[in-house]
Amino acid sequence: MTDPVAQGALDALWQGAGLPGAAPAALTGRDPVLPSSFRLGAAAQAAVAATSAAAAELHRRRGGPAQQARVAMRHAALEFGSERYLRLDGVAAPARWDDIAGTYRCGDGRWVRLHTNFPHHRAGLLRLLGCEGSREAVGRALRDREAFAFEQDAAEAGMCVAAMRSLAEWDAHPQGRAVAALPPLRIERIAEAPPTPLPPLADRPLQGLRVLDLTRVIAGPVCGRTLAAHGAEVLHVSAAHLPSFDDLLPDTGRGKRTATLDLRTQAGRAALRGLAAGADVFLQGYRPGAVAAHGFAPEALARLRPGIVCTSLSAYGEVGPWGGRRGFDSLVQTASGFNHAEAVASGADPADPAPRALPCQALDHASGFLLAFGTLAALLRRAEEGGSWLVRVSLAGTAGWLRGLGRIEGAFGLTVPGMEELGELLERMPSGFGQLTALRSSGQLPLTPPRWALPPMPLGTHRAAWA
Repeated sequence: MTDPVAQGALDALWQGAGLPGAAPAALTGRDPVLPSSFRLGAAAQAAVAATSAAAAELHRRRGGPAQQARVAMRHAALEFGSERYLRLDGVAAPARWDDIAGTYRCGDGRWVRLHTNFPHHRAGLLRLLGCEGSREAVGRALRDREAFAFEQDAAEAGMCVAAMRSLAEWDAHPQGRAVAALPPLRIERIAEAPPTPLPPLADRPLQGLRVLDLTRVIAGPVCGRTLAAHGAEVLHVSAAHLPSFDDLLPDTGRGKRTATLDLRTQAGRAALRGLAAGADVFLQGYRPGAVAAHGFAPEALARLRPGIVCTSLSAYGEVGPWGGRRGFDSLVQTASGFNHAEAVASGADPADPAPRALPCQALDHASGFLLAFGTLAALLRRAEEGGSWLVRVSLAGTAGWLRGLGRIEGAFGLTVPGMEELGELLERMPSGFGQLTALRSSGQLPLTPPRWALPPMPLGTHRAAWA
């Protein structure tokens, strides 16, 4: 049985991307599937199905047979927590959080969430608070602070903090108003170029297409992982001097090769320009303007490689007073009202609820799949219309899209399944981290099933060159 909300969301995404007809996808299952008042199952299913259907359509236009994507809601929702379902050499290996990350009550009674998983963010917040690195010390220091003022102080220092707001407070906030006017996915033609034909027919939908992946953490890497699952050559480029969250790599690094470049050097920039000149997609998820400052703005890339599809992933969008602000899924959930809304829906005192997070990093994963879908839609359109393209997604915009799917009651009695309950949804492969057990792709194509041909490897394992 198809969930009508999920089907409606899929239809809207397909039409909003400028693709003709209906998405070739069959949806099964209905919400709720996770303990949340938000329709996480519908969001997951629609985002995964849009991407899978676009891969099927691209393969058909290359001369392959027509096929229909098949997405089960429960599987898609579980994929929104894929980093949770990992074992290395038989030992559970979920991503770890820093010991002072999380929520604290400030002196004005409001709550803030700190994100300290990167060492420089942790050190910077401790300097700002003037305390030692323990939860007790941080809690004492924050009792002398006001939540909104500390949020602003942290942002000005380049740190990552969000004060908890209600949905109504976010809607009234200037940044909330700025992103409310934007669709969750924007596909823009940024330069003229002749049509770029799709590669000749191959065994896999995206085989022969090259993707430069300059992303980290979850959302951007999920996009690259998804494109790799359908056969794209994905080269993940990082920098040895930048922090990374290595616990996530066994999950998000599947199907990719990984190299390092230092864009602070002339040689590093020249090497990336050479790679970009041969790329179909330039995927980047750093803070707005960070990669552009090294000479890789979308307009510059379009001059270097006419017909390129550039993507931009940000926390709060590039518009509004927070347009350049650093952020992560957990912070956007807190700032935009989700933690407050979930707490109240689960029975907390509406006047003073403690934050309750969504049961998965839904904004990250949804944004990753939306970015992958937008990328495929842009590749289809450049083959027909020509041009160079820019695809934009933000976590805050995705949050608004998720809210727009509506709320649901009676889900808090559900539990998040453990890994031992997943059975045939798991796959096993050797990796650079040990024997890996992880969640399979939920977007199935019967004739060209998604798979990761390459195992995940530590950062910098490969040369910075196309295969």
